[in-house]
Amino acid sequence: MAGVAEDPAKATIPSRNTSAASTIRGDRSQNQLEQSPSASKDEVGEFSARANAPPVTAPGPAPEETRTKLETALVITALASALFLGALDITIVSVAIPTIAEEFGSTAGYTWIGSAYMLASAAGAPMWGKISDIWGRKPIMLIAVGIFWIGSLLSALSKNIGMLIAARAIQGIGGGGIIILVNVCISDLFSMRKRGIYFGVMGIVWAVASAVGPVLGGVFTSQVTWRWCFWINLPVSGVGFAVLAWVLKLHNPRTPMREGLAAVDWLGSLAIIGGTLMVLFGLEFGGVTYPWSSPTVICLIVFGLVTACIFVLIEWKVAKFPLMPLRLFRQRSGIASLGVAAFQGIVFISGSYYLPLYFQAVLGASPLMSGIYVLPFVLSLSVVSAITGVVIKKTGKYLPCIIFGMTVMTLGFGLFIALEPQANWAKIVIFQLIAGIGVGPNFQAPLIALQTTVGPRDMASATATFGFIRQLFTAISVVIGGVVFQNGMEQQYPRLVEEIGPDAANMLSGSNAASSIGFAMSLPEQRRRVAQEAYFNSLRTMYIMYVVFAGVGLVISFFVGSRKLSKDHQIHKTGLKDMKAAKEEERSRPPVDGGPDEEQRVPEKNPEELPRESKRGGKGGKSSTLFFE
Repeated sequence: MAGVAEDPAKATIPSRNTSAASTIRGDRSQNQLEQSPSASKDEVGEFSARANAPPVTAPGPAPEETRTKLETALVITALASALFLGALDITIVSVAIPTIAEEFGSTAGYTWIGSAYMLASAAGAPMWGKISDIWGRKPIMLIAVGIFWIGSLLSALSKNIGMLIAARAIQGIGGGGIIILVNVCISDLFSMRKRGIYFGVMGIVWAVASAVGPVLGGVFTSQVTWRWCFWINLPVSGVGFAVLAWVLKLHNPRTPMREGLAAVDWLGSLAIIGGTLMVLFGLEFGGVTYPWSSPTVICLIVFGLVTACIFVLIEWKVAKFPLMPLRLFRQRSGIASLGVAAFQGIVFISGSYYLPLYFQAVLGASPLMSGIYVLPFVLSLSVVSAITGVVIKKTGKYLPCIIFGMTVMTLGFGLFIALEPQANWAKIVIFQLIAGIGVGPNFQAPLIALQTTVGPRDMASATATFGFIRQLFTAISVVIGGVVFQNGMEQQYPRLVEEIGPDAANMLSGSNAASSIGFAMSLPEQRRRVAQEAYFNSLRTMYIMYVVFAGVGLVISFFVGSRKLSKDHQIHKTGLKDMKAAKEEERSRPPVDGGPDEEQRVPEKNPEELPRESKRGGKGGKSSTLFFE
């Protein structure tokens, strides 16, 4: 179409020296677009919004043109080694948790040993993106690895359940930063089209960590001690730190410490962390420690939600450099992408976290064997995740992958309801394969969909928000799943009293159930079968809930828009100086369409909402979309 820039990266990232000329060219192009008989009002509005969008100042040279294949391989290796740490620690303890909870005699340990890591990871996620914008990606990545190393050391030395949970939280802070910053670095280094394959590589890394983690956890727990689940992180994280320090080369703004600390959104950080903690504590306590109607549970949940609302106000009115700019939530496709990530996270973790519980509590497997039995799920999801990256790179299309994944995931987890109290290995393997095939595509595809809705200056914030949403709902999933399971065991208490006696029933009821698997397996055969059936019934109820969540995610996936992925890319410079310059240039421009967010300059109308012919300049025409990079 006449007057429409074909290179989206160059159209959306002018330098300061060419901003005036770019404005003149943009005005001409807009006039031509308005005079074109085939141009729709939506197209004109879309062009106008992009013309007025704030430029990202002084980008560096296109990194993909200056980097050799060897340098690219070294960078990806460094990022993969870092991601391996964060992913391994999610799964390596999954089969060891029953043993740990039983050793410490903790009733709440089963849930909180796992959820403390994910909760801390989620609560700290929004900060990592903005902090890396201020001080640069590499130094903040090294700090995240260092925090993870300290948390691993403290976990291995834990003397009681309280110390272990606190140490796991420290691990989670570092691990969450690693997971977020790996994706941010890939987004900085590669074009939108090529990110798919590198996100796919990270999917393979996640696969190896997810597959090796449960097996290693089982070996350490049964052959040595569960503490080796944490000792193993020390040499791996040390090597990862060295590799990152050596080969990861990204822009370092060298922001002064005092100025950088003053720019951090501390109020927003406290609000989002506090709100997250209160909501999750309320969910954890509800129905087990306290009744759902108790003031403690109600106050925690209500005040947590109120704090979340306060966080929104802080980001809107107070924060100079907000953790989550509200403009991220102004487009339907972006919101839907976050929704898909949330529900995929909810459902995914139930497989890797609660399938080992099924194998141990219902089938009587050892921790080691339960880690091996879950391999069909983790391997299939990881292989499909890698394949999805290749498909996105080759085709430039991510939406079919998202919808396919959510559909198959709903089917696969629905089949888990049909598992039996006895070992039917055909069902166990096939059902896990189907569930894994469904989970795999939506590790990276929703992130790419979200990134197509934002400019380079918001890429880190959008990626951190994506990670926060996924990790938050993953942590919520572990807590809710544990609550449903414990309540299911509590509801079977009268039957357990009748068939195995009150003492044994007390050991298997409510919050005691998950930490009493060893006791249940030591019962005489007839009583053990009763206990195993009770475990099975509770787990089946839990998976009915997860199927509902998967169905909701499937519905949301149909609201994700489809956009062409650009092959062009220019790196976005980090640093407080560039952030301030971009903000000043943004404020100097008149707002478009108004709205509650003072910083929003892009209207809500999205390219995916335009008719296919108008987006491409008529049938057979070239794409007129301007802002994919």
